Amino acid sequence: MAVRASDRLDVMGTGVATVGIIMASVGFGLVPYFARGLTSEGMAPHAVAFFRYAIAATVLLPFVWQARAEWRALLWGLVAGVAMGVGWIGYVRAVEVAPVSTVGVLYMTYPVFTLLIAWLVFGDRPGRRAVLAALMIIAAAALASSPAAVPAEHLPVLVLSLAAPLGFGFGINVLVHRLSGLKPLARISCVSLGSVLGLLPLLVATPIEALRPATVEGWWLVVGVALGSALVPQMLFTVCAPVIGTARTSIAGSFELPTMFLVGWFAFAEPVSLAQWAACAMVIAAIVLTPGKPIRSIAGNAAVGGRECGNG
Repeated sequence: MAVRASDRLDVMGTGVATVGIIMASVGFGLVPYFARGLTSEGMAPHAVAFFRYAIAATVLLPFVWQARAEWRALLWGLVAGVAMGVGWIGYVRAVEVAPVSTVGVLYMTYPVFTLLIAWLVFGDRPGRRAVLAALMIIAAAALASSPAAVPAEHLPVLVLSLAAPLGFGFGINVLVHRLSGLKPLARISCVSLGSVLGLLPLLVATPIEALRPATVEGWWLVVGVALGSALVPQMLFTVCAPVIGTARTSIAGSFELPTMFLVGWFAFAEPVSLAQWAACAMVIAAIVLTPGKPIRSIAGNAAVGGRECGNG
């Protein structure tokens, strides 16, 4: 049977979209490289978080203006952005002192927080597979952050880093339950703007020396964290995810975690233990297990909606 040209284009489009999701996930996974490089130059963690969101908020601001009639949804997006921006400070602080692989696994606990918030706040009861996947992620986090893998002095910082997946989980819920009427770029913009507004008070109280990098190389890292790990990956997800659906997106998006592991290994000479690789495998298996159909449940939309909301 002959294959129509349109069929070939559909297949090509799916393949390109899958590659786009993988590239976006790699960009998200590079966050520790940029964050640690900037904090080592003396920048405060909240200043790093501010610069990550500021360019996206500025570039995409016209989309917020276009959607100004949907002010209630935009307000929800701003609140979600504040939660995500402030929570991301804990992630940057953890990357500064703890192994990247451990921090990466803890960050990937965001589906657990997403399910809990969806259930307790929005009445969105998770299915059995979603609950099983969440339990697998919790086990992976415990394995990666066990006393055998992490020095005891780093445990308080790792607990603080959970503010990032907590804020991210709240952001995903807002995205699905309150921002569905907005266009994708308007969602990214209002959430990024909320993060910027939430971090401004901290910037005002910070010495000027801690708000900017000290070298030209540091400014390139600022560009990298803003474009390479935020704006460009978010736009790739926004464009590519609808083409391939949530199931394939979640699988391709799992490249983020091993990317973090490789960043710690190659960029910072951090050995990755067998337990941490096992935790990585458990997280990816949980992502694959989670339902990927475009259903109302947060469990089915977290991977896609989360990155549209501005993942780290």
